[in-house]
Amino acid sequence: MTDPQTVLRQLYDVAVQRALPLHNTAAHLPPPPDPAKGRTLVLGAGKAGGAMAQAVEALWPHDAPLSGLVVTRYGHTPPRPEGLPERIEVVEASHPVPDAAGLQAAERILELTQGLTADDLVLCLISGGGSALLTLPAEGLSLEDKQSINRQLLASGANIAEMNCVRKHLSRIKGGRLAAACSPARVITLTISDVPGDDPSIIASGPTVADASTCADALAILQRYAIDVPKAVTQALRSGAWETPKPGSPVFEGHSVHMTATPQQALEAAADAARAMGLNAYILSDEIEGESREVGKVHAALARAAAKGQGPFQKPCVILSGGETTVTIKPQPAGTPRGRGGRAGEFCMGLAQALQGQAGVWALAADTDGIDGIEDNAGARVAPDTLTRALALGHKIDAYLQRNDAYGYFEALGDLVITGPTHTNVNDFRAMLVR
Repeated sequence: MTDPQTVLRQLYDVAVQRALPLHNTAAHLPPPPDPAKGRTLVLGAGKAGGAMAQAVEALWPHDAPLSGLVVTRYGHTPPRPEGLPERIEVVEASHPVPDAAGLQAAERILELTQGLTADDLVLCLISGGGSALLTLPAEGLSLEDKQSINRQLLASGANIAEMNCVRKHLSRIKGGRLAAACSPARVITLTISDVPGDDPSIIASGPTVADASTCADALAILQRYAIDVPKAVTQALRSGAWETPKPGSPVFEGHSVHMTATPQQALEAAADAARAMGLNAYILSDEIEGESREVGKVHAALARAAAKGQGPFQKPCVILSGGETTVTIKPQPAGTPRGRGGRAGEFCMGLAQALQGQAGVWALAADTDGIDGIEDNAGARVAPDTLTRALALGHKIDAYLQRNDAYGYFEALGDLVITGPTHTNVNDFRAMLVR
Protein backbone atom coordinates (compact mmCIF):
# COMPACT_ATOMS: atom_id res chain seq x y z
CA MET A 1 0.00 0.00 0.00
CA THR A 2 1.07 3.61 -0.56
CA ASP A 3 2.87 5.28 2.34
CA PRO A 4 0.22 6.28 4.95
CA GLN A 5 1.34 9.92 5.13
CA THR A 6 1.20 10.20 1.34
CA VAL A 7 -2.38 8.89 1.44
CA LEU A 8 -3.37 11.40 4.13
CA ARG A 9 -1.80 14.31 2.27
CA GLN A 10 -3.63 13.29 -0.92
CA LEU A 11 -6.93 13.32 0.97
CA TYR A 12 -6.18 16.80 2.34
CA ASP A 13 -5.39 18.03 -1.18
CA VAL A 14 -8.67 16.57 -2.50
CA ALA A 15 -10.63 18.34 0.26
CA VAL A 16 -8.98 21.68 -0.53
CA GLN A 17 -9.50 21.22 -4.27
CA ARG A 18 -13.24 20.69 -3.70
CA ALA A 19 -13.47 24.06 -1.96
CA LEU A 20 -11.63 26.19 -4.55
CA PRO A 21 -13.81 29.10 -5.76
CA LEU A 22 -13.35 28.53 -9.50
CA HIS A 23 -15.00 25.10 -9.16
CA ASN A 24 -18.00 26.31 -7.18
CA THR A 25 -19.00 29.81 -8.28
CA ALA A 26 -20.61 29.56 -11.73
CA ALA A 27 -23.89 27.98 -10.58
CA HIS A 28 -24.55 30.83 -8.16
CA LEU A 29 -23.92 33.86 -10.39
CA PRO A 30 -26.99 35.86 -11.48
CA PRO A 31 -27.37 37.46 -14.89
CA PRO A 32 -25.86 40.96 -15.07
CA PRO A 33 -28.21 43.93 -14.70
CA ASP A 34 -29.23 45.95 -17.75
CA PRO A 35 -26.11 48.11 -18.34
CA ALA A 36 -28.33 50.98 -19.42
CA LYS A 37 -29.86 51.06 -15.95
CA GLY A 38 -27.57 49.51 -13.38
CA ARG A 39 -24.07 48.32 -12.65
CA THR A 40 -22.44 45.39 -10.86
CA LEU A 41 -20.28 46.15 -7.84
CA VAL A 42 -18.21 43.40 -6.19
CA LEU A 43 -17.29 43.79 -2.51
CA GLY A 44 -15.75 41.18 -0.28
CA ALA A 45 -13.45 40.01 2.47
CA GLY A 46 -11.81 36.78 3.58
CA LYS A 47 -8.87 34.45 3.12
CA ALA A 48 -10.45 33.17 -0.10
CA GLY A 49 -11.30 36.70 -1.26
CA GLY A 50 -8.63 36.94 -3.95
CA ALA A 51 -9.51 33.58 -5.47
CA MET A 52 -13.24 34.33 -5.28
CA ALA A 53 -12.68 37.65 -7.09
CA GLN A 54 -10.69 35.92 -9.83
CA ALA A 55 -13.43 33.30 -10.24
CA VAL A 56 -16.04 36.03 -10.74
CA GLU A 57 -13.77 37.85 -13.21
CA ALA A 58 -13.30 34.64 -15.20
CA LEU A 59 -16.99 33.68 -15.20
CA TRP A 60 -18.67 37.09 -15.60
CA PRO A 61 -19.60 38.02 -19.16
CA HIS A 62 -16.68 39.87 -20.72
CA ASP A 63 -18.95 42.57 -22.16
CA ALA A 64 -20.77 43.22 -18.86
CA PRO A 65 -19.40 46.03 -16.64
CA LEU A 66 -17.78 44.81 -13.40
CA SER A 67 -15.82 46.63 -10.72
CA GLY A 68 -15.19 46.46 -7.00
CA LEU A 69 -12.85 45.91 -4.07
CA VAL A 70 -12.03 42.78 -2.07
CA VAL A 71 -9.65 42.43 0.91
CA THR A 72 -7.74 39.24 1.69
CA ARG A 73 -4.97 38.17 4.02
CA TYR A 74 -1.34 39.13 3.33
CA GLY A 75 0.14 36.62 0.90
CA HIS A 76 -3.23 35.09 0.00
CA THR A 77 -3.80 36.70 -3.40
CA PRO A 78 -3.38 33.90 -5.98
CA PRO A 79 -1.24 34.41 -9.09
CA ARG A 80 -3.34 35.96 -11.85
CA PRO A 81 -4.09 33.53 -14.69
CA GLU A 82 -2.57 34.64 -17.97
CA GLY A 83 -4.98 36.64 -20.07
CA LEU A 84 -7.48 37.29 -17.25
CA PRO A 85 -8.14 41.05 -17.11
CA GLU A 86 -8.26 42.61 -13.67
CA ARG A 87 -11.67 44.15 -13.06
CA ILE A 88 -11.87 43.78 -9.27
CA GLU A 89 -9.20 45.36 -7.08
CA VAL A 90 -7.76 43.02 -4.43
CA VAL A 91 -5.92 44.48 -1.43
CA GLU A 92 -4.28 42.69 1.49
CA ALA A 93 -4.44 43.19 5.25
CA SER A 94 -3.64 41.44 8.52
CA HIS A 95 -5.25 38.35 10.01
CA PRO A 96 -6.10 37.28 12.73
CA VAL A 97 -5.39 40.62 14.41
CA PRO A 98 -6.64 43.57 12.28
CA ASP A 99 -4.37 46.37 11.11
CA ALA A 100 -4.53 49.81 9.47
CA ALA A 101 -4.64 48.28 5.97
CA GLY A 102 -7.81 46.37 6.89
CA LEU A 103 -9.31 49.52 8.35
CA GLN A 104 -8.55 51.47 5.18
CA ALA A 105 -10.03 48.69 3.02
CA ALA A 106 -13.24 48.63 5.06
CA GLU A 107 -13.57 52.40 4.80
CA ARG A 108 -13.12 52.22 1.02
CA ILE A 109 -15.67 49.41 0.72
CA LEU A 110 -18.26 51.48 2.59
CA GLU A 111 -17.47 54.47 0.36
CA LEU A 112 -18.12 52.37 -2.76
CA THR A 113 -21.70 51.74 -1.59
CA GLN A 114 -22.53 55.44 -1.87
CA GLY A 115 -25.01 56.26 -4.63
CA LEU A 116 -26.20 52.71 -5.31
CA THR A 117 -29.70 52.43 -6.76
CA ALA A 118 -32.38 49.74 -6.93
CA ASP A 119 -31.17 48.92 -10.47
CA ASP A 120 -27.66 48.05 -9.24
CA LEU A 121 -26.38 44.62 -8.24
CA VAL A 122 -23.86 44.06 -5.43
CA LEU A 123 -22.01 40.76 -5.36
CA CYS A 124 -20.52 40.20 -1.90
CA LEU A 125 -17.76 37.58 -1.70
CA ILE A 126 -17.41 36.43 1.90
CA SER A 127 -15.13 33.79 3.39
CA GLY A 128 -13.51 32.95 6.70
CA GLY A 129 -11.07 35.52 8.01
CA GLY A 130 -13.29 38.40 6.94
CA SER A 131 -13.91 39.42 10.55
CA ALA A 132 -10.33 40.56 11.02
CA LEU A 133 -9.81 41.77 7.46
CA LEU A 134 -12.96 43.92 7.35
CA THR A 135 -12.35 46.04 10.41
CA LEU A 136 -14.20 49.29 11.04
CA PRO A 137 -14.48 50.08 14.76
CA ALA A 138 -17.74 51.39 16.18
CA GLU A 139 -17.95 55.11 16.93
CA GLY A 140 -15.71 55.96 19.88
CA LEU A 141 -13.58 52.82 19.49
CA SER A 142 -10.03 52.91 18.10
CA LEU A 143 -8.19 50.35 15.98
CA GLU A 144 -5.89 49.77 18.94
CA ASP A 145 -8.92 48.95 21.10
CA LYS A 146 -10.14 46.43 18.51
CA GLN A 147 -6.67 44.86 18.26
CA SER A 148 -6.46 44.42 22.02
CA ILE A 149 -9.94 42.91 22.30
CA ASN A 150 -9.23 40.60 19.35
CA ARG A 151 -5.98 39.32 20.87
CA GLN A 152 -7.71 38.61 24.17
CA LEU A 153 -10.58 36.77 22.47
CA LEU A 154 -8.16 34.64 20.44
CA ALA A 155 -6.37 33.52 23.60
CA SER A 156 -9.51 33.07 25.72
CA GLY A 157 -10.88 29.78 24.37
CA ALA A 158 -14.07 31.47 23.12
CA ASN A 159 -15.59 29.69 20.12
CA ILE A 160 -16.04 31.32 16.73
CA ALA A 161 -19.72 32.16 17.25
CA GLU A 162 -18.91 33.92 20.52
CA MET A 163 -15.98 35.83 19.08
CA ASN A 164 -17.96 36.96 16.05
CA CYS A 165 -20.93 38.04 18.18
CA VAL A 166 -18.59 40.47 19.90
CA ARG A 167 -16.96 41.55 16.65
CA LYS A 168 -20.34 42.29 15.03
CA HIS A 169 -21.40 44.62 17.81
CA LEU A 170 -18.09 46.49 17.90
CA SER A 171 -18.15 47.24 14.17
CA ARG A 172 -19.67 49.71 11.70
CA ILE A 173 -19.61 47.24 8.79
CA LYS A 174 -20.18 43.70 10.14
CA GLY A 175 -23.38 42.14 11.46
CA GLY A 176 -25.51 43.14 8.44
CA ARG A 177 -24.32 46.73 8.33
CA LEU A 178 -22.66 46.37 4.92
CA ALA A 179 -25.98 45.20 3.46
CA ALA A 180 -27.71 48.18 5.05
CA ALA A 181 -25.15 50.49 3.44
CA CYS A 182 -25.84 48.91 0.01
CA SER A 183 -29.57 49.62 0.19
CA PRO A 184 -31.57 49.98 -2.08
CA ALA A 185 -29.37 47.85 -4.39
CA ARG A 186 -29.95 44.11 -4.64
CA VAL A 187 -27.29 42.17 -2.73
CA ILE A 188 -26.26 38.61 -3.56
CA THR A 189 -23.78 37.09 -1.12
CA LEU A 190 -21.56 34.21 -2.22
CA THR A 191 -19.93 32.64 0.80
CA ILE A 192 -17.47 29.86 1.60
CA SER A 193 -18.26 28.43 5.01
CA ASP A 194 -15.57 28.02 7.64
CA VAL A 195 -17.89 27.70 10.65
CA PRO A 196 -19.65 24.75 12.31
CA GLY A 197 -23.24 24.64 11.08
CA ASP A 198 -22.55 26.87 8.04
CA ASP A 199 -24.43 29.82 9.59
CA PRO A 200 -23.88 32.76 7.18
CA SER A 201 -24.42 35.25 10.01
CA ILE A 202 -21.28 33.88 11.69
CA ILE A 203 -19.01 33.55 8.63
CA ALA A 204 -16.79 36.67 8.67
CA SER A 205 -19.26 38.10 11.22
CA GLY A 206 -22.01 38.26 8.59
CA PRO A 207 -21.50 41.72 7.03
CA THR A 208 -24.47 41.23 4.68
CA VAL A 209 -26.66 39.00 6.86
CA ALA A 210 -29.25 39.83 9.53
CA ASP A 211 -27.96 39.35 13.07
CA ALA A 212 -30.15 37.69 15.69
CA SER A 213 -27.62 38.21 18.50
CA THR A 214 -27.79 41.29 20.71
CA CYS A 215 -25.61 43.82 22.47
CA ALA A 216 -26.50 42.03 25.70
CA ASP A 217 -25.16 38.78 24.25
CA ALA A 218 -21.89 40.45 23.29
CA LEU A 219 -21.51 42.00 26.73
CA ALA A 220 -22.15 38.65 28.42
CA ILE A 221 -19.42 37.02 26.30
CA LEU A 222 -16.90 39.72 27.17
CA GLN A 223 -17.69 39.23 30.85
CA ARG A 224 -17.65 35.41 30.64
CA TYR A 225 -14.08 35.41 29.31
CA ALA A 226 -12.92 38.38 31.42
CA ILE A 227 -12.00 40.45 28.34
CA ASP A 228 -10.65 43.87 29.31
CA VAL A 229 -12.49 46.55 27.31
CA PRO A 230 -12.75 50.36 27.47
CA LYS A 231 -15.59 51.68 29.61
CA ALA A 232 -17.24 53.11 26.47
CA VAL A 233 -17.71 49.54 25.14
CA THR A 234 -19.50 48.38 28.26
CA GLN A 235 -21.72 51.47 28.26
CA ALA A 236 -22.62 51.19 24.56
CA LEU A 237 -23.44 47.48 24.80
CA ARG A 238 -25.43 47.94 27.99
CA SER A 239 -27.51 50.71 26.41
CA GLY A 240 -27.95 48.87 23.10
CA ALA A 241 -26.40 51.78 21.20
CA TRP A 242 -24.40 49.44 18.94
CA GLU A 243 -27.27 47.10 17.99
CA THR A 244 -27.13 45.36 14.62
CA PRO A 245 -29.85 45.08 11.91
CA LYS A 246 -32.20 42.22 12.82
CA PRO A 247 -34.05 39.51 10.85
CA GLY A 248 -37.06 41.03 9.14
CA SER A 249 -35.40 44.39 8.60
CA PRO A 250 -36.34 45.92 5.23
CA VAL A 251 -32.63 46.46 4.42
CA PHE A 252 -32.42 42.74 3.59
CA GLU A 253 -35.44 42.66 1.29
CA GLY A 254 -34.67 40.90 -1.99
CA HIS A 255 -31.23 39.82 -0.83
CA SER A 256 -29.98 36.23 -1.14
CA VAL A 257 -27.11 34.15 0.24
CA HIS A 258 -25.50 31.24 -1.62
CA MET A 259 -23.15 28.77 0.12
CA THR A 260 -20.60 27.93 -2.60
CA ALA A 261 -18.38 25.57 -0.57
CA THR A 262 -18.73 23.94 2.86
CA PRO A 263 -16.66 21.78 5.20
CA GLN A 264 -19.02 18.82 4.67
CA GLN A 265 -18.53 18.92 0.90
CA ALA A 266 -14.74 18.89 1.36
CA LEU A 267 -14.91 15.94 3.77
CA GLU A 268 -17.19 14.02 1.40
CA ALA A 269 -14.74 14.56 -1.45
CA ALA A 270 -11.93 13.18 0.73
CA ALA A 271 -14.09 10.20 1.76
CA ASP A 272 -14.83 9.41 -1.89
CA ALA A 273 -11.11 9.55 -2.69
CA ALA A 274 -10.32 7.21 0.22
CA ARG A 275 -12.91 4.68 -0.96
CA ALA A 276 -11.38 4.82 -4.44
CA MET A 277 -8.11 3.72 -2.78
CA GLY A 278 -9.84 0.69 -1.28
CA LEU A 279 -10.29 2.12 2.20
CA ASN A 280 -13.43 2.34 4.29
CA ALA A 281 -14.20 5.99 4.97
CA TYR A 282 -16.14 7.49 7.87
CA ILE A 283 -17.02 11.14 8.51
CA LEU A 284 -17.50 11.86 12.21
CA SER A 285 -18.84 15.39 11.72
CA ASP A 286 -18.03 18.70 10.07
CA GLU A 287 -19.12 20.60 13.22
CA ILE A 288 -16.67 19.44 15.90
CA GLU A 289 -15.80 22.12 18.42
CA GLY A 290 -14.02 22.11 21.78
CA GLU A 291 -10.51 22.41 23.18
CA SER A 292 -8.16 21.12 20.45
CA ARG A 293 -6.09 18.78 22.62
CA GLU A 294 -9.22 17.26 24.18
CA VAL A 295 -10.75 16.68 20.74
CA GLY A 296 -7.46 14.96 19.87
CA LYS A 297 -7.85 12.61 22.83
CA VAL A 298 -11.38 11.64 21.75
CA HIS A 299 -10.18 10.95 18.21
CA ALA A 300 -7.35 8.82 19.65
CA ALA A 301 -9.84 6.65 21.55
CA LEU A 302 -11.77 5.98 18.33
CA ALA A 303 -8.60 5.17 16.38
CA ARG A 304 -7.26 2.84 19.09
CA ALA A 305 -10.54 0.91 19.11
CA ALA A 306 -10.53 0.60 15.33
CA ALA A 307 -6.90 -0.57 15.35
CA LYS A 308 -7.89 -3.35 17.77
CA GLY A 309 -10.83 -4.39 15.61
CA GLN A 310 -13.36 -2.92 18.05
CA GLY A 311 -16.02 -0.24 17.68
CA PRO A 312 -18.00 0.85 14.61
CA PHE A 313 -15.08 1.54 12.25
CA GLN A 314 -13.77 -1.36 10.18
CA LYS A 315 -10.12 -1.21 9.15
CA PRO A 316 -8.44 -0.49 6.85
CA CYS A 317 -10.19 2.84 7.12
CA VAL A 318 -9.93 6.59 7.17
CA ILE A 319 -11.76 8.51 9.88
CA LEU A 320 -12.43 12.15 8.90
CA SER A 321 -13.67 15.18 10.79
CA GLY A 322 -13.94 18.96 10.47
CA GLY A 323 -15.17 21.96 12.41
CA GLU A 324 -13.37 24.62 14.41
CA THR A 325 -11.68 23.71 17.66
CA THR A 326 -10.13 26.22 20.05
CA VAL A 327 -6.86 26.65 21.92
CA THR A 328 -6.82 28.25 25.35
CA ILE A 329 -3.37 29.78 25.85
CA LYS A 330 -1.97 28.72 29.22
CA PRO A 331 -0.27 31.39 31.36
CA GLN A 332 3.48 30.73 31.64
CA PRO A 333 6.15 31.52 34.26
CA ALA A 334 8.38 34.45 33.41
CA GLY A 335 11.18 33.49 31.06
CA THR A 336 9.36 30.54 29.48
CA PRO A 337 9.95 30.39 25.70
CA ARG A 338 6.87 31.50 23.78
CA GLY A 339 4.85 28.60 22.38
CA ARG A 340 3.97 28.60 18.70
CA GLY A 341 1.22 26.79 16.88
CA GLY A 342 -2.47 26.63 16.10
CA ARG A 343 -5.53 24.43 16.43
CA ALA A 344 -4.36 21.66 14.11
CA GLY A 345 -0.97 21.26 15.78
CA GLU A 346 -2.50 21.31 19.25
CA PHE A 347 -4.98 18.62 18.14
CA CYS A 348 -2.08 16.49 16.89
CA MET A 349 -0.24 16.79 20.21
CA GLY A 350 -3.36 15.72 22.13
CA LEU A 351 -3.86 12.87 19.65
CA ALA A 352 -0.25 11.64 19.81
CA GLN A 353 -0.21 11.78 23.61
CA ALA A 354 -3.41 9.72 23.87
CA LEU A 355 -2.46 7.24 21.13
CA GLN A 356 0.67 6.30 23.09
CA GLY A 357 2.35 4.87 20.02
CA GLN A 358 -0.60 2.75 18.93
CA ALA A 359 0.50 0.58 16.01
CA GLY A 360 -1.29 0.97 12.71
CA VAL A 361 -2.54 4.55 13.21
CA TRP A 362 -1.36 7.61 11.30
CA ALA A 363 -2.97 11.06 11.21
CA LEU A 364 -2.86 14.46 9.56
CA ALA A 365 -4.61 17.59 10.79
CA ALA A 366 -4.39 20.86 8.90
CA ASP A 367 -6.30 24.04 8.28
CA THR A 368 -7.72 24.15 4.76
CA ASP A 369 -6.48 27.72 4.27
CA GLY A 370 -2.90 26.48 4.60
CA ILE A 371 -2.17 28.44 7.78
CA ASP A 372 -2.45 26.97 11.29
CA GLY A 373 -2.89 29.99 13.56
CA ILE A 374 -0.30 32.57 12.56
CA GLU A 375 2.57 30.28 11.58
CA ASP A 376 3.74 29.14 8.14
CA ASN A 377 2.44 25.59 8.48
CA ALA A 378 -1.01 24.23 7.71
CA GLY A 379 -0.82 21.62 10.45
CA ALA A 380 1.08 18.49 11.45
CA ARG A 381 1.39 14.70 11.08
CA VAL A 382 1.25 11.92 13.67
CA ALA A 383 2.67 8.40 13.30
CA PRO A 384 3.04 5.37 15.58
CA ASP A 385 6.63 6.42 16.35
CA THR A 386 5.95 10.13 16.97
CA LEU A 387 6.46 9.97 20.76
CA THR A 388 9.56 7.76 20.63
CA ARG A 389 11.26 9.91 17.98
CA ALA A 390 10.56 13.01 20.06
CA LEU A 391 11.86 11.43 23.25
CA ALA A 392 15.05 10.44 21.43
CA LEU A 393 15.55 14.17 20.87
CA GLY A 394 14.80 14.91 24.53
CA HIS A 395 11.37 16.39 23.77
CA LYS A 396 8.62 15.45 26.21
CA ILE A 397 5.16 16.12 24.84
CA ASP A 398 3.76 17.22 28.22
CA ALA A 399 6.12 20.19 28.30
CA TYR A 400 5.15 21.25 24.77
CA LEU A 401 1.44 20.95 25.58
CA GLN A 402 1.95 23.01 28.71
CA ARG A 403 3.28 25.95 26.70
CA ASN A 404 1.07 25.42 23.61
CA ASP A 405 4.12 24.79 21.43
CA ALA A 406 2.89 22.42 18.73
CA TYR A 407 5.03 24.11 16.09
CA GLY A 408 8.23 23.51 18.06
CA TYR A 409 7.33 19.89 18.79
CA PHE A 410 6.52 18.85 15.23
CA GLU A 411 9.16 21.03 13.57
CA ALA A 412 11.88 19.11 15.41
CA LEU A 413 10.44 15.86 14.01
CA GLY A 414 10.12 17.16 10.47
CA ASP A 415 6.39 16.55 10.75
CA LEU A 416 4.93 19.96 10.03
CA VAL A 417 2.54 20.06 7.07
CA ILE A 418 3.49 23.07 4.95
CA THR A 419 1.36 23.94 1.93
CA GLY A 420 1.42 27.71 1.62
CA PRO A 421 -1.86 29.63 1.17
CA THR A 422 -4.49 27.44 -0.54
CA HIS A 423 -6.79 30.36 -1.55
CA THR A 424 -9.84 28.82 0.09
CA ASN A 425 -10.99 28.15 3.66
CA VAL A 426 -13.45 25.51 4.88
CA ASN A 427 -11.74 25.23 8.26
CA ASP A 428 -10.19 22.27 10.05
CA PHE A 429 -9.42 19.04 8.20
CA ARG A 430 -8.53 15.97 10.24
CA ALA A 431 -7.88 12.47 8.92
CA MET A 432 -6.78 9.31 10.74
CA LEU A 433 -5.67 6.25 8.75
CA VAL A 434 -6.09 2.95 10.59
CA ARG A 435 -4.81 -0.31 9.12
